[in-house]
Amino acid sequence: MNQATGTRADNAVDFVVAIPARHDATRLPGKPLRLIAGEPMVLHVARRALAAGAREVWVAADDLRIAEALEGAGVQVAMTSTAHASGTDRLAECARIAGWSEDTIVVNLQGDEPFAPAAGIRAVAALLASSGAEMATLAAPIDEVGTLLDPNAVKLVRATDGDALYFSRAPVPWPRQAFAADRTRMPEGGPWLRHIGIYAYRAGFLQRFAAMPPGRLEQIELLEQLRVLEAGHRIAVALTPEPFPPGVDTAEDLARAEALMRSAGRTG
Repeated sequence: MNQATGTRADNAVDFVVAIPARHDATRLPGKPLRLIAGEPMVLHVARRALAAGAREVWVAADDLRIAEALEGAGVQVAMTSTAHASGTDRLAECARIAGWSEDTIVVNLQGDEPFAPAAGIRAVAALLASSGAEMATLAAPIDEVGTLLDPNAVKLVRATDGDALYFSRAPVPWPRQAFAADRTRMPEGGPWLRHIGIYAYRAGFLQRFAAMPPGRLEQIELLEQLRVLEAGHRIAVALTPEPFPPGVDTAEDLARAEALMRSAGRTG
């Protein structure tokens, strides 16, 4: 493998996937073990990472029951501290346990993404390798005004070279004239972009990221990635090659995921 680019001789990007899995999520306790189509959600997420062709797949867990649910799944489990404040902190500990070199490309796949497309996982790893940025992530066009105005849907703006300029829970950029006249329709002049919470970084930068103090912008917006921008580092952004269905954060999301999984099973 070429350590400088993270590519193998066959031109495929060499990467690992790390999945943070905290048992006692605030809005959905026991989330990693909640069943979708009869199997724990964390198992579905691990399968998506394996399908993407990762060299290694690790789950950074904080409860032995998560490790037990993954027995025989072909992934490795790092038992991490229950005291971590964020998934980034948990993955930094996982990287130390795994012993990855500083140049290893690590994809942070959230543990509540049971439908993450394999192509998207590969794309964010390839973007990191090709861009030279400290981090990489993905976005998707927003086509509904409700999403644009929803503070739970994170928006972003990027420069002409594809690097992120800012992430916000507010509609950015704010379409002043269009919204002065009508906020019930999507404004012209887009696309406005919704951030997809998947990241890639090299293991060395992951450790530095976790060691940075929280930034002022991060504390205002409650968006950890703003810590990286405020510290002067690059985050490369590309459009996702395939849609990312919404993740699972509430009981309602879980019911929707169950219906979607069963529907896919009937048609697949």
